[in-house]
Amino acid sequence: MTAWQRIQRLPRGEQRAAQDALLQRYVREHLYPFSPYYRALFDDNGIKPEQIKTVDDLRRIPLSSKLDLLPTDDDPQRFKKFILQPDPASIKKAWPLKKKLPLLWQKWTQGADAVRKRIRNEFAPSFMTFTTGRSAEPVPFFYSPHDIQNLYDTGARLVDVMDLDPDYRIANVFPYAPHLAFWQVFFAGQATGMMTLSTGGGKVMGSSGDLRAITRLKADALIGVPGYVYHLLRRAVSEGIDLSSIRCVGLGAERVPPGLKDKITQLLAATGANNVSVFGTYGFTEARMAFAECPTKDNAYTGYHLYPDLAIFEVIDPETGEVLPDGEDGELVFTPLQARASTVFRYRTGDRVRGGLQYEPCPHCGRTVPRISSDLTRESSLKDLQLLKVKGTLVNLEDAAMLLGSMPEVEEWQIELRKKDDDPHEVDEMVVHLSVKSGCSENIATERVQELFK
Repeated sequence: MTAWQRIQRLPRGEQRAAQDALLQRYVREHLYPFSPYYRALFDDNGIKPEQIKTVDDLRRIPLSSKLDLLPTDDDPQRFKKFILQPDPASIKKAWPLKKKLPLLWQKWTQGADAVRKRIRNEFAPSFMTFTTGRSAEPVPFFYSPHDIQNLYDTGARLVDVMDLDPDYRIANVFPYAPHLAFWQVFFAGQATGMMTLSTGGGKVMGSSGDLRAITRLKADALIGVPGYVYHLLRRAVSEGIDLSSIRCVGLGAERVPPGLKDKITQLLAATGANNVSVFGTYGFTEARMAFAECPTKDNAYTGYHLYPDLAIFEVIDPETGEVLPDGEDGELVFTPLQARASTVFRYRTGDRVRGGLQYEPCPHCGRTVPRISSDLTRESSLKDLQLLKVKGTLVNLEDAAMLLGSMPEVEEWQIELRKKDDDPHEVDEMVVHLSVKSGCSENIATERVQELFK
C-alpha cells in the first residue's frame, strides 16, 4: 500500500498526528540546520526547533512571503538563502544516529563518493522553474532529484483523485514554460504511463495545430489554462471539428469561474463529446505540487483534495496574520513537509479562499484528506483589477468577472471604466460590452447583467 492509499482514508486525528511527527522531524533535521534564511529567522525570534512539536506550534513562526524572496540592492541573489544547503558538519550535528548510520555504512562499503552522490540526489538543485511574476519579479525556484520524485508522486495522486483511466491519452496544452502547471502534467504522465502529448499551447503550434494534434491523438483528456481551453473548444465548434474522443477536461493555472464548466461541456457536446468530466486544479510554483477536485456527475466544485503527508495549509486573516477557524474566508498559508532545494515555510500564497479549509470527509469520493474550497482568488488579480469605487460604491472587479464568466449566454465580454461623456469631473460609468451566443436575445442578456451587477 502506498503512502497516498493509506493516508487518504485516515481519520482526521490520525492524519494530524502524522503531520505533527513529520513537522517535528522536518524542522529539526532539514529546515533549521540547512536553510540559511529560516535558521536566521528562528534565531532572530528566539525560536528553538524543539519548540515546534505540533501543527498548532506553527503560529510561533513568523510568516514569510514572496517579498522575502525578491532581490535587494544588498543581496541581489537573495533566493539562494531559501535553498537547503547541507554540509558534512551540519549533517553530523543535526541528524540522529539512526539517520546517520546508513550513510556511515554506505561510506564503509561503497566509499565516500557514493555518500556524496546520495546527498546530492536528495538536496542538490537540478531543475529550475520560476514564479510567474504577476505580482512581483519572477524568482527562480529549484528542485532536487528528491523534489522531482515528489512531482512524479503528486502527478500520480492527481490522476487518482480525478479517477482517470490509465489508458487515457492526454493532450497537455499548457504553455511550454518553466512553470509548475506544464511539468506537473508531464510528470503525471511519466508516473502513470499514460500517453501524453504536450503541445506547448498556442504559442508553439497555434490553435489550429493544437486541434489537429488533439484529433489525431484521439485524446481522452484535455488539460490546460481555462481561457485557452475555452478558446480551443469554441474554435472547434465553429470549424466543425470532431472531438468526440474527449472524456475529461482538466483546468489549471487560473481560477475556474462558476458556469465555465457548463459552458465547456456544452461546447464539447457540440463537437460530439458527451458526459465529459471537468475538473479544476490548484497549484503554485513554491509548492511544487498541484491538487485536484474529484469527479461528480454534474461537475460540481468539490474542493481541492490535499496531501497531508506532504504539506500543511492554514487560513489566516490577511490583515492581521492570525490563524482563522475552520471554514472561514482568508488567505492560504503553505508549509511543506518533504521539500528539499528551494524551500519556503509558513509561506503566504497570496491566494484568498472563500469557505476556507474543509475537514469533513468529501461527500463525493469519501476521502478524509482536507480540502481547499474551489472558490479561490489570486491576490495579484485583486491588485491588478483593484477594488474600485464606481459612483461611490466599492466594486470588486474580480467578482464582476466571475459573474460574466458564469453567464451561459455570454461568449466574450469586456469591462470599460470611464467618466460620463469623457468629462473628468463627471460621474463614474462602468460599461459592459457583451458578445452573446447566436440565437440569444441581446436585450435579455443586457437585463440579466444589470440585475446581476446590482
